[in-house]
Amino acid sequence: MTTIIPPREHDIGNLVVRRAVPTIQARSVGPFVFVDHMGPAVFEPGVGVDVRPHPHIGLATVTFLWSGTIRHRDTLGSLQDINPGDVNWMTAGRGIAHSERTPAELREGEQPLHGMQTWVALPKRHEETDPAFHHHAAASLPRFERRGATLRVIAGRAYGEESPVRVFTDTLNVAIDLDADAEIAIDASHAERALYVLDGDAQLDGADIPGRHLVLPDAGSPAILRAKTPVKAILFGGEPLDAPRHLWWNFVSSSKDRIEQAKRDWLDGRFGAIEGETEFIPLPER
Repeated sequence: MTTIIPPREHDIGNLVVRRAVPTIQARSVGPFVFVDHMGPAVFEPGVGVDVRPHPHIGLATVTFLWSGTIRHRDTLGSLQDINPGDVNWMTAGRGIAHSERTPAELREGEQPLHGMQTWVALPKRHEETDPAFHHHAAASLPRFERRGATLRVIAGRAYGEESPVRVFTDTLNVAIDLDADAEIAIDASHAERALYVLDGDAQLDGADIPGRHLVLPDAGSPAILRAKTPVKAILFGGEPLDAPRHLWWNFVSSSKDRIEQAKRDWLDGRFGAIEGETEFIPLPER
């Protein structure tokens, strides 16, 4: 039986973020332990995204946009704008800090933003890998169209295609755009999968799915997604976690002790500096 779950909404000042994972029904889906829907929003002149420097361990962040631009900076010295259709994959491993902001030169006029940011838990054997950052331009991703459906493989493999983004375990991550009345079979070749509808009204095997909801299809079922209106969605999942994960703030680990160490490292400034940044997000008190 298909499960439909409303996300939790968080207003972070000038942007609404909807958290689809984790939930009680889905603590994780494949390696994905955190799934956030950003926007859609249109910022007034002078306003934009300002996520101050903050740390991560034990995960990879995956950012994909339908509209807008975000400038990424990190403690490795990376400086990269992500635009619609691109992928930013940041492997935190043993530790990295980064910031995400709307570029200053784009704040002179109105600026849209709509996209997804997800966290992928690294397998236990890779939790302490060296941090890394990789940007993949939209043109490098597999993209194909099928009778009103446009699919882009963000990471991993799906529909006989494979993304150039390096992954650490079997991964499913596909951006889906459907015209009204178009339909597509949902890839059923992965152990776990979920669908999040960012925008539009859809049906899965004839059952209505409202926009901005998480959908857990029956395991192994080749479900059919049909658009009643134009639809934007993301399909994600893959191999299940190899052990339970602890999530605290921006840290993910199979070890509670490792998270405690990460807290001390952030307090003591051991994650390194980000060129061009003087601010940072303090460690939460709890």
